[in-house]
Amino acid sequence: MVSPGEILWQPSENWIQASNLQQFRNWLKQNRNLEFENFQSLRQWSVDHLDDFWQAVWDYFDIEASSPPSAVLGKRTMPGADWFPGAKLNYAQHILRHEKPDTTALLYCSETSPLQKLDFSTLATNVRKLATRLRELGIKPGDRVAAYMTNIPEAVTALLATSSIGAIWSSCSPDFGTHSVLDRLSQIEPKVLFCVDGYQYKGKPFNRKEEVRNIINALPSVEKVIYFPYLDKTDRELPVAHAQLWDDLLSGPDIPKEDFEFAQVPFSHPLWILFSSGTTGLPKAIVHGHGGIILEHHKLSALHYDLKPDDRMFFFTTTGWMMWNFVVSSMLVQARPILYDGNPTWPEPDALWKMTDEAGARLFGASPTLQQMQENAGIVPKEKYSFDKLGAIMLAGSPVSAECTAWFYNNVKSDLYVSPGSGGTDICSGFCGPMPGMPVKAGIIQMPHLGVDLQAFDTAGKSIRNEVGEFVVTQPMPSMPLYFWNDPGNERYTETYFSDYPGIWRQGDYFMINDEDGCFVLGRSDATLNRFGIRIGTAEIYRSVDGIDEVADSIIINLDLPGGNFYMPLFVKLNEGATLTDELKKKINAKLRSDYSPRHIPDEIYQVEEIPYTLTGKKMEVPVRKILMGVEVEKAANRDAMSNPASLDWFVNFRDTQQVYKPG
Repeated sequence: MVSPGEILWQPSENWIQASNLQQFRNWLKQNRNLEFENFQSLRQWSVDHLDDFWQAVWDYFDIEASSPPSAVLGKRTMPGADWFPGAKLNYAQHILRHEKPDTTALLYCSETSPLQKLDFSTLATNVRKLATRLRELGIKPGDRVAAYMTNIPEAVTALLATSSIGAIWSSCSPDFGTHSVLDRLSQIEPKVLFCVDGYQYKGKPFNRKEEVRNIINALPSVEKVIYFPYLDKTDRELPVAHAQLWDDLLSGPDIPKEDFEFAQVPFSHPLWILFSSGTTGLPKAIVHGHGGIILEHHKLSALHYDLKPDDRMFFFTTTGWMMWNFVVSSMLVQARPILYDGNPTWPEPDALWKMTDEAGARLFGASPTLQQMQENAGIVPKEKYSFDKLGAIMLAGSPVSAECTAWFYNNVKSDLYVSPGSGGTDICSGFCGPMPGMPVKAGIIQMPHLGVDLQAFDTAGKSIRNEVGEFVVTQPMPSMPLYFWNDPGNERYTETYFSDYPGIWRQGDYFMINDEDGCFVLGRSDATLNRFGIRIGTAEIYRSVDGIDEVADSIIINLDLPGGNFYMPLFVKLNEGATLTDELKKKINAKLRSDYSPRHIPDEIYQVEEIPYTLTGKKMEVPVRKILMGVEVEKAANRDAMSNPASLDWFVNFRDTQQVYKPG
């Protein structure tokens, strides 16, 4: 067993000197006369001198603006901080400025097609042609363009074409159900819809033409449908009469680079609209701006994930998760994203490792859930693959345990920079994560990111260390949402992030930071485990329980009962052949007591077939808690936003038969 905080990897001095972060530090010394004795002092400067830091990022990455900014920060308060007022620029232009002949822009593969390359000239040519056609269709800056597409180069092309003309992008993955798509797109009223005919998953084709028709018919704002036959490339039958084939739209003459104009939009002009998971209500339509994403993604990709020109990077995602947007943005720093469409464990459980080795990826990214699946399947990638180019592992999506971190060193490669982080759809970036040059410690996120004034607050709003508190950010970040779409007076936006601590961003997680700036994200604070007045992060429970051989997965819920009482059941999914015996229950409780405290021991343990997850791989603690408290399942959770909707039925039956919650 690995101990939390144990050093798993230490970079060499040569590694440190070659890192982008060290090059940035050298630049600060040469150009700003700033020198820092360690990473903590560098980060502290970045939040104490916020304007100086972001101006340095702007200059270091040579951000191009057709109109210069009058300041770094105009209005400084949250919400509504005004970044780089007066600046005009364009997100797509900052990617396509790296266009070079005979250079790979991205790689892609799927369950049905082998790994292929798309060169930069082809991508840029298609973006200019598609953007020109969109303009001819009457699409203007501020118009919404939506997509119902798989993770393929055409989706990237459509995003860049949309942003190049100042229109606003939004996308849903075709594995979303019709209602889930409409919950999102009906809020933003798109004028154009890009769509595919279906997708393949785990070897099975899923035809979605009927869903496409239903979505279009329910969206009267859609004036033009651009259809790409992906599942069946020979099927040229249009889903609706006013649709147009992708190939026909791009069949016209090329648009020379010098004849194409990128829309020059204000720093805070909307770039895309991302949606919250929508598992407990209408998804929030989160609007991010061109400038904020350009700056944050330059910083995140280069300084924190150390991506260099021509590095190939992969993160398992779909077009419905913010990680897809980050993958595309890696091209800002001339990295080469690898797109994958399909099931991550088909036709073999190690399918992604095979692709990673074949593609020569330097960075491999996934959620801890995928790692757990690999471990449960007994996969040891290093036994089959050499991973000559692989240098880093990016973990995101849920809290990362010490055992999860160590698994990569034991099973993938001993010389790796394994870098867990925490961010989110809300900012489409990271709050804390890797700080290249520091040692990797098991189960610890290295540090808050540069320019992020991340703290833990107690209930009185006081900053605390070495104690669990609320995850807050006390100064603005460039990629904080501009607003929520169709949110008069910013009421929902303010309620979501600023209602508990006015002027302070509350993320909604339990969080702890230690004296060395090491970070621990301990689960959602709205899924509170409050035992005898002590707040417990769910990640602590999972970190302990998931380390037991018989346990494949788990979810824990705390119910506040009348009279100040509470009930905290633990639900476990066991590995094949295992049974929840009294002995196993005692083993689980003993480990929780040993690892943490008697307060961590559940009131009861139950065996389930599946743990409920969202489409983006998050455990659904809050919906399960609501179901157990008697809320109707349709109001507690949106099954269309789930990867395994039938898993909720067990909890409904459990509630109805056990009657664990008796209000009043």
